[in-house]
Amino acid sequence: MKAIVKTSRARGADYRDMEVPVINKDELLIRVTAASISPGDLCVYNWTAPSFTPPSLPFIFGQDFCGEVVETGSLAKGFEKGDFISVESHIFCGVCGQCRNDQRHICQNLRVIGRDIPGGLAEYAAVPARCAWKHTDDTLKDIGAVMGPFGSSVHAVLAEDIVGKTVVISGCAPQGLFAAGIAKAGGARKIIALDPSLYRRRLALKMGAGIALDPSAKDCLHKIAKVCGAEGADAVVEMSGAAGAVELCLKALRPGGRFVAFGLPLTNLSIDYAGDIVRRGIRLEGISGREIFRSWYKMESLLKSGAVNPRPAVTHAFSFKNFRKAFDLINSREKKCGKVILTP
Repeated sequence: MKAIVKTSRARGADYRDMEVPVINKDELLIRVTAASISPGDLCVYNWTAPSFTPPSLPFIFGQDFCGEVVETGSLAKGFEKGDFISVESHIFCGVCGQCRNDQRHICQNLRVIGRDIPGGLAEYAAVPARCAWKHTDDTLKDIGAVMGPFGSSVHAVLAEDIVGKTVVISGCAPQGLFAAGIAKAGGARKIIALDPSLYRRRLALKMGAGIALDPSAKDCLHKIAKVCGAEGADAVVEMSGAAGAVELCLKALRPGGRFVAFGLPLTNLSIDYAGDIVRRGIRLEGISGREIFRSWYKMESLLKSGAVNPRPAVTHAFSFKNFRKAFDLINSREKKCGKVILTP
């Protein structure tokens, strides 16, 4: 089969022939129909993920993908050939304290498809059956490769009631764009999207934001206060991890507000812990991935009901063999893209 693989511990990847995976008893063999480039994939490609240590090279990466079941292991119950699935990239152990308390997404023994085991940027992929979400019809087939990241945005936005509240979405990369639509469906009163890219700010408006601002503008905080009121926003969903954005959003949040930390900074942040968090009673909530599989049921309901349409955020598609064009587009300074899809 053809696959996109890391061949060295440096920036870039290659497109080459690889062996079709041999599945274990508890796995499914998937014929991949589409994959979406995730932030994790971007870190692997750019070699900016210090925690990524591939088991061996060459290594197939790719965390978010979908496809058709072509083979089932003897212990992979509930699946059969021809089933169409989306993949939950987090492999949970099922026996640790977190797993036994319905927190599989932060399993103590967590492994990630495309990081710890070969991923989905290939014509075929082996997937643990417990990480497969089976679609019951074809209505979401065209967006099957974005179900994972969409679910993370569902978890980030809807972990707490936002009905009638003012919400700031910081960072309009795909998961921030999804978050804008989810916040609107969740009943937010006003949604403010922040991103330096004009292209992505316009996408945020299409996805449901009421106003989109450039966080680097000197008057950005003033404009947020004008929309939310002098006391600030009720909630911030920080999806970028950028140091300046985190600082800005903490100041934009009202006392007692909710700060959702989702974006991963590349370096340690320096914040006014006492002034911006403790003394103002801020509720800081870390979000890692999505609740397995609670978030999946929520997102399927949102999508099938038409409450949220993620398709405007999916802006480009490339074939696997043109993967470099896809990564170059996402890496470009202009950021003139939303979610980028790769297909065999």
